[in-house]
Amino acid sequence: MAKMINFFRAHKRASVIFFSWVAFFTFVLIPNWREGPFYFLFFSALFVSMIGSQVFWIPRVVGLGEQFILGQSARVCLRIIVGVVYLFFFACNFGIWNIPGGDSTHLTLRSALLDGAWWVWLVGSWAGFALLMVFWTVDRATRATAWVYRKVRKAAAGHGAAPAPPAINLDPPSLARRQLLEQAAVAVSGLPFVAAAYGLLYERLDVEVTNPRIRLARLPKAFEGFRIVHLSDFHIGPFMTADEIRRCVTIANELKADLVALTGDYVADDPSAQGEVVQALAGLRAPYGVFACLGNHEFYTETEDSITRLFSAAGIRVLRQERSPIQSHGEVLNLIGVDYQQARSSRDHEGHLVDRYLEGSEKLVMPNAVNILLNHNPNSFDRAVELGIDLTLAGHSHGGQLALSFINRGLALVRPETPYVSGWYERADSQLYVNRGIGTTGPPIRIGARPEITLLELVRRV
Repeated sequence: MAKMINFFRAHKRASVIFFSWVAFFTFVLIPNWREGPFYFLFFSALFVSMIGSQVFWIPRVVGLGEQFILGQSARVCLRIIVGVVYLFFFACNFGIWNIPGGDSTHLTLRSALLDGAWWVWLVGSWAGFALLMVFWTVDRATRATAWVYRKVRKAAAGHGAAPAPPAINLDPPSLARRQLLEQAAVAVSGLPFVAAAYGLLYERLDVEVTNPRIRLARLPKAFEGFRIVHLSDFHIGPFMTADEIRRCVTIANELKADLVALTGDYVADDPSAQGEVVQALAGLRAPYGVFACLGNHEFYTETEDSITRLFSAAGIRVLRQERSPIQSHGEVLNLIGVDYQQARSSRDHEGHLVDRYLEGSEKLVMPNAVNILLNHNPNSFDRAVELGIDLTLAGHSHGGQLALSFINRGLALVRPETPYVSGWYERADSQLYVNRGIGTTGPPIRIGARPEITLLELVRRV
């Protein structure tokens, strides 16, 4: 960090150009500046730290390679090669240079080498830099504390104060020790690269089956023990192929649920993949049927109508601002489904813009029945509470996808976008379950947020 600061001090023109470029992209590319200072500063900090991570790590990679190369000309060639390779990956992954990827629903060599390797580098370098910043902040705070302590002790001695207690060793460590600590900090900050590779190669595919029990006060006796398999956010693509989705379908069918609920985002970015994801999900089976709602990626890819028709032909009913009563022994569960909705004042991506979530859904609620809502966006839960909906099933957040859920489920990058990151929530007499999803979006990496198949069991609250 000190070397970076000294570099910018020594090269004032370069520093002006660099920070002007960062400021430009911060104000132009980050939409959250309209949502208030907190969100603007939060996303600006993420963006600036991402830039800083590249400025920090690329010279480290070059320096590591130069240790094994003798001769100035060879080292210059190494720097040129690293720069060209980095720009090549950058151009391929940010649409500057489009290399055809072939089949968008199967893992190709192009996707594995260009997309997978790039995301491991990007996530690892950013997380490693963030960790290094923590070390640097602690180090600076410790040195500042030592400086203040020495000043206070000196001032006390100068005023003839009573003999001070034995000094606390807060003096800066020796040069050799400081260099050792710096090397250790850089080594530890390299662990996120390993974690990113683990998230790409293993955790992304390590499906977890969760079994929450949902206690509903108004649950009819005929539905005591009724089981619902909940799946969400498939995002079919090179890193979530049709075969992987079929594997999840097999797991879901083995749970022998009474009903299957799907809560959106079947495609990622390619509309032509909709047929294959529907074929993969067509194997789902349940006595009371398979029901679905749509997500924001169906809106983005303009596949809402077409994928609804494909699902219908496969025996899966997509509920779009409609309800479907589920009957058993003369008693009813009211199943409601809505398209993805986006509040105009929200910080999330644009979708079907509404002034209030669930606009027009009041007429779908049955006052004398248990109402279960399928809605991709968990941010609608507050409105569902107002409408008296008993249970909402949602997705969208991927559990943060990159999260520290082993500490707290709220420690996720998605937390500024929604308070409902993953799992079970309750307000008043309404409950929400947010599924972490099957696929990924953005980086094909999951850390601390395993893909999830949920088996909910409905029981009566006494």
